[in-house]
Amino acid sequence: MTDKQAFLSLGLEPRLLHAIESKGFEEPTEVQEMAIPVLLRNDTDIIAQAQTGTGKTAAFALPLIQLHDSSSKNVQAIVLAPTRELAVQVKDEIDSLCEDSKIRTLAVYGGQSIDRQLKALKKGVDIVVGTPGRVIDHLKRKTLNLQSIEHLILDEADEMLNMGFIEDLEVILAETNPNKRTCLFSATMPKKIRELAKKYMQEAVSLKVESKSISTEKIEQNFIEVKSRDKVEALCRYLDYEENTHCIIFCRTRMDVDQLSDELNSRGYEAEGIHGEISQAQREKTLQNFRNHKLNTLVATDVAARGIDVNDVTHVINFSIPNDPETYIHRIGRTGRAGKDGKAVTFIIPSEFKKLMFIQRITKMKIEKIALPEVKDLIDRKKKNFERDLANTDSASLGDDYYNWAKALLQEYHPSVLSAYLLKQLFSENLNPDSYAVVRDPASKGSRGSYEDARETSQSRDGKTARLFVTLGKRDEYNSRKLVDLIANAASMKNHQIDDVAVMDNYSFVTVPTNKAELLISKLKRKGNQPICSYVRDRKDGHSQRKSFRRNRRRA
Repeated sequence: MTDKQAFLSLGLEPRLLHAIESKGFEEPTEVQEMAIPVLLRNDTDIIAQAQTGTGKTAAFALPLIQLHDSSSKNVQAIVLAPTRELAVQVKDEIDSLCEDSKIRTLAVYGGQSIDRQLKALKKGVDIVVGTPGRVIDHLKRKTLNLQSIEHLILDEADEMLNMGFIEDLEVILAETNPNKRTCLFSATMPKKIRELAKKYMQEAVSLKVESKSISTEKIEQNFIEVKSRDKVEALCRYLDYEENTHCIIFCRTRMDVDQLSDELNSRGYEAEGIHGEISQAQREKTLQNFRNHKLNTLVATDVAARGIDVNDVTHVINFSIPNDPETYIHRIGRTGRAGKDGKAVTFIIPSEFKKLMFIQRITKMKIEKIALPEVKDLIDRKKKNFERDLANTDSASLGDDYYNWAKALLQEYHPSVLSAYLLKQLFSENLNPDSYAVVRDPASKGSRGSYEDARETSQSRDGKTARLFVTLGKRDEYNSRKLVDLIANAASMKNHQIDDVAVMDNYSFVTVPTNKAELLISKLKRKGNQPICSYVRDRKDGHSQRKSFRRNRRRA
C-alpha cells in the first residue's frame, strides 16, 4: 500500500499519486526524500550521490513533471545518460509517471534512425533524454535547441566519465541556457566529476545517501590468475567444473560482451549477451529466458545489467576486473540472495593483482586465490556426473527398443567389453586429456605476442594440429560461432576440435587437427575453385597472407 502522505509531504501534487501507486512505490526512498523537495524549490543546482537502484530516476522525473510549463513550446529539460539503453529506460520511466499529462518526451541515441528523431523534434518535445554523442549530432545539425531549457540532468555521471564522455558533456553544457538549473546524479564522485561540477554549477546543494553494505555472508569470493591469452580457456574450464551454474559474466565493454558470448557459443555453451547496443525488446527476451532458466549464462556490461533482479544466480564471474570497489560490490551482490549460497570469481592477469588487492582493502572483503581445475579434475567430474545420471535414470524412460537391443548385444558380447566400447564412443573426446588446450602458469617467465601464442597453442598437442588462414571475416557476416559451424560441417569435425578462432574484419585464423586440414582446404573453395583457407607456416607467412588478401580484396 502506497504511503500517499509521505509523498505529499515532499511537496508533490496529488495528481501524481496515482502514477506513483501504479508504479508500485510504497514509500519514498532516501534519495527521493532528499532530492524531491530541493528540486521542487527550483532555486539551486544539486549534486546527488546515491547507489544505483535507489530510485534516482523518479527523484528527478517527478519534479520535472510537476514543474512542466504546458504553455511553453521549447525543450524544457534534457537528461543525459551514458548509454542508449539507459536513455530509453529513463524516457520510459518518465512516461510511466506522466500518465494523463501531455508532456512530450523523446529519447535520442545512436543506432536509431535519425529521421524519426528529426520528425519528433520538429513537432515539438518537452523533455529530451539522450546519449552525449547523438545530442551533439543534433546540436551540430541545429535540430535541437537547448538555449531555453530550464533543467539539465546528468544521470549516472560516473559512468559517463568511465566511458570517456567528459569532453562531450562540456560541449553540450556550453550550448545550454546559462540560467538553467543543473542536477548531477552519480553513484560515486571521482575527481573529474567534482571538477566538472565546480566549473558548471553554482553553489550546488550536495546530497548524499550513505551506501548500504550488501550482505556477502553467503558469497564465496575467489580470484583466478591467468595470462591474458588463456582467459577464455580458463573460463571454460571453470564453467565445466562447476555444476548447475546460473551465472552472470561481467565484461568491460559491449565489444567484449559480443566476442565472449560468440566464443562461448562456438565452444558449445549456451550464452547470450546484453549491452547498450542491444534493443530493448531483445534485452527483455534475453532476461526473461535467463529468469526462466532457458538460458543459464548471461554475459553483460555493468550498465546493461543494472536493474536485473534474479534471486537464484549461483555465480557471478568477473571476466573483466571491475573499475572500482563499488562496482565490485554491485556485481557480486547479484548472487547469494534470498538466503542462498553464491560464488563470485574474478579472473585477473598478473598486472591486475594490485588493483584487486585495492578492491579487497577498500571493501574489507576477503577474496581468496584458487587454482584452476586441472584436466584430470575435469575428467573425474565428467565421469562422476555420468555415473550420477545413470543412477538417477528411470528405466521406464529408456524404451523397449533400447532394452531389446541391449539384450541382443549382451548375448553376443561380454558385458565389460560392450560397456567399455560404448563408453569410448560416448567420451573419447571429452575424457581425452589431449583434447584440452594448455593453460600456462601466469608466474612463468616470457611473454610473446598473440600470433606466437596461438602458434604455441596450436603446436602444443604433439604436433597434431595446423594453423590455417581463412579468407572470411566479419565483413562476410561471420563471427566465431558461424565460422566454427562452417568448418565443422565441411570437414566432419566436432566444434571443440576447432581451436584458437580469431575472426578479423576481412579474414580469420583457426587451428584444426592436422588430419583434417587438407580435407578442409579441399572442401572450402570459392567460385572458380579458389581455396578459402591455407596453411600458416610462421609469423612472416601469416603477415604476408594478410597483406596479400587485403590488396586483392581492394582490387576486387
